Amino acid sequence: MNTTFSCVGCGKCCNDHHVPLTLTEARMWAADGGQVIVLVEGFLGNGLGLPVQQREHAERRSVVVQSGASEAFVAITFAAYNVGPCRNLDEDNLCRIYERRPLVCRIYPMEINPHIPLNTSIKECPPESWEKGPDLIVGGELVDQELAGLIQRSRQADRDDIRTKDAICALLGIRTTALKGDGFTAYLPDMTAFATVIDQVAQQPSTESGSDWQFHVSGDDIAGQVLAAGAQLTTEAPVNYAFISLRAA
Repeated sequence: MNTTFSCVGCGKCCNDHHVPLTLTEARMWAADGGQVIVLVEGFLGNGLGLPVQQREHAERRSVVVQSGASEAFVAITFAAYNVGPCRNLDEDNLCRIYERRPLVCRIYPMEINPHIPLNTSIKECPPESWEKGPDLIVGGELVDQELAGLIQRSRQADRDDIRTKDAICALLGIRTTALKGDGFTAYLPDMTAFATVIDQVAQQPSTESGSDWQFHVSGDDIAGQVLAAGAQLTTEAPVNYAFISLRAA
C-alpha cells in the first residue's frame, strides 16, 4: 500500500506530545527555558520484558547495568515536556524554532522504532493530510532518502548518547526504572540542575554506570518474575518520579 502525505499545519502534533530529544537537543531545550522529562524503561538479561524480535534494537539503545544479581538493559529517553501546546508555537500555530527544531519533529509522521510501522489511523493529522501531496511510502519503502537519513541519525543518537544519559541520571539520583512493556518511570528534574549536570558530564566523561538500578513494576505477578531473575525491586512509594503503567493502555 502506498502512502502520500502533506502537512496542513494543523499543529496537532505540537500539542500534548513529549518529543524525544538527542542529548544536544535536551541541553538546548533546557537553555531555552523548557522542561525536560526523563522516561526510563528496562528489561532483564534473561529477556524478561522484551519480545525476542525486538532485542537487537532494544539492546543497541540501552545501557548495560546491574540490578541486584541480574544484568539489565536500561533505555533512557530525554523528551521535551509538552502539556498543551508546545512552548515554541506562536499565535499562528507556527514553530518559532523551525530551523533548529528537534530531529523527531523533522521526522514526523514517520516512526523512529523500526518495529513500529507507520499507521495513519492513529496519527492526529486530519484526513486531508493523507489525501494528497508527495509520495511518502511506495511499495512499503520510504521514498524520501533525506528523511530516511534523519531517521538513522535519530536512532544513532539514541545509541551514542545512552552512556552519557546514564551518567547524568546517576548524578541526578535517577536509579529506578520500569520494566519494558509494563510501564515507564517518569522524572521531571530541576532544569538548572539538569543543565549543570549535562555540562559536568560533558567536561568529565565517565564510562562508569554508577549505582545499581532497581525496578518499579505494576503488580505482584511481575514483581515475582523480576525477583526470581535476581533483580532488585523498589519497596518504597515514588517520591521523585511517577510510574506510568502500560497495563491499562
